[in-house]
Amino acid sequence: MDLKKEIREIADYPKEGISFKDITTLFLNRDAMRYVTDSICDRFKDKGITKVVGLEARGFVFGGALANQLNAGFVPVRKRGKLPFDILQETYDLEYGSDVVEMHADALTSDDVILIHDDLLATGGTAVAALKLAQKCGVKQIFFSFICDLEFIETPNKQLLRDYETQVLVKYN
Repeated sequence: MDLKKEIREIADYPKEGISFKDITTLFLNRDAMRYVTDSICDRFKDKGITKVVGLEARGFVFGGALANQLNAGFVPVRKRGKLPFDILQETYDLEYGSDVVEMHADALTSDDVILIHDDLLATGGTAVAALKLAQKCGVKQIFFSFICDLEFIETPNKQLLRDYETQVLVKYN
């Protein structure tokens, strides 16, 4: 399936020079949704995943489905101020600013094998922030999945992510 046909591109959003990849249009196609979920689960089904970590907000859409299909728990990583209990926090940079993500401090343990999922890999800032949160918990092993990768953006964060087994379904050169 050509997922690029299911992803809307919006020029100059959220600021001039950015070509935003809007996967909400992919959500409208049940076959595309199934393809994404099945492709990721097929890749990671034998890895012993105990938790799927989904990054706010679009990472939640597939994160819950992946957790269900992989017979794993689901851990949301949210933007600052959204979680009601003891949290771990990490600051990150993205292609158009910076922000903070948080996770419940008791969400992951040293026994967990996790799959960190997000819709888009641009600078790698959000993914590395989630990685650092997981490392604070001492998880056993970490894998990554992304729907899209903006390969034309090269950063130290993306270089760091190359040390982990990662699946990307759509690449933009």
